[in-house]
Amino acid sequence: MFFSATAHIPLLLDAAPAAGAQAPNPITQFVPLIFIGLIFYFLLIRPQQKQRKEQQKLIESIKTGDKVVTSSGIYGMISNVKERTVMLKVADNVKIEIDKAAVASVLDRSSEGASDESAS
Repeated sequence: MFFSATAHIPLLLDAAPAAGAQAPNPITQFVPLIFIGLIFYFLLIRPQQKQRKEQQKLIESIKTGDKVVTSSGIYGMISNVKERTVMLKVADNVKIEIDKAAVASVLDRSSEGASDESAS
């Protein structure tokens, strides 16, 4: 059986609304798009912004003596904090310098930070 796209063009033209028919309201045509946009905002964008804020707060609160895990899975203790990087002590006499953004989580806060927070 042979199918021709041009054979169905008259059928598609007949499906067009009549000249006297009322066109749908343009606002009602955009309601589904607005609804999809809201779903994307609340399910994707907002949680990601919240997670980014928490990560930024974590990075700003890093202090010397904190035990951390990097995004690559390296466990260590912060030995020095610089403006953009930290020195991470991973073993005796082994220190590596990593970007602050590579710190994924803090396992234990240093005892110095805990005593400072309890005094305030």
